[in-house]
Amino acid sequence: MFRISSKTVARASALTIAALASTSVLAHPGHPESLMSASMSFGAGFSHPFSGVDHLLAMLAVGLWAAQNKRSAMWVLPLAFPLMMVVGALLAFSGLSIPAAETGIAASVAVLGLLIAFAVRMPLWASTVVASLFAVFHGYAHGSELPHGSSAALYGIGFVLATALLHAAGLGIGLFAGKQMADKVVRIGGVGIAAVGAYLLAAG
Repeated sequence: MFRISSKTVARASALTIAALASTSVLAHPGHPESLMSASMSFGAGFSHPFSGVDHLLAMLAVGLWAAQNKRSAMWVLPLAFPLMMVVGALLAFSGLSIPAAETGIAASVAVLGLLIAFAVRMPLWASTVVASLFAVFHGYAHGSELPHGSSAALYGIGFVLATALLHAAGLGIGLFAGKQMADKVVRIGGVGIAAVGAYLLAAG
């Protein structure tokens, strides 16, 4: 079974914070006002995942799907998604362009909703790849909307924390739905999420 040690998680977290911090230094060197807007930078990042139904539903869906897969997926998927979001944000901070990012975000809502609706259980490596791919699109969208003059590090910490909370909410709902009837409700919710994703794709 695929496992990640606690040391690996700690190192990945440290590298994430270091990467965001170095980007912040490069993007906003020597600006005293950046220190004054620290809380605003964090607040902007924290609120961003809640600013659109696409981000909100996708992040809840990751938690729900992880709960359906159970075992290692319950912590691997909610960990992989924020880490790969940071990768996407760093791509945006660096000025690189990801074509059709909005389409990728809409597709993530539709696909994750279908995976929940049909209670699809993949090998851990495959589900991690799916979550990670969609996470890059979401992270890129967050990074590309970094407010002018904000700290990239604090903004990034804000949206990672909000994402983790949404994953935890989805995971909690999925675990609470342990009985068969409750599981059916979750799957119906997956149909609803997929329908929203399909609408977003059509509207895009």
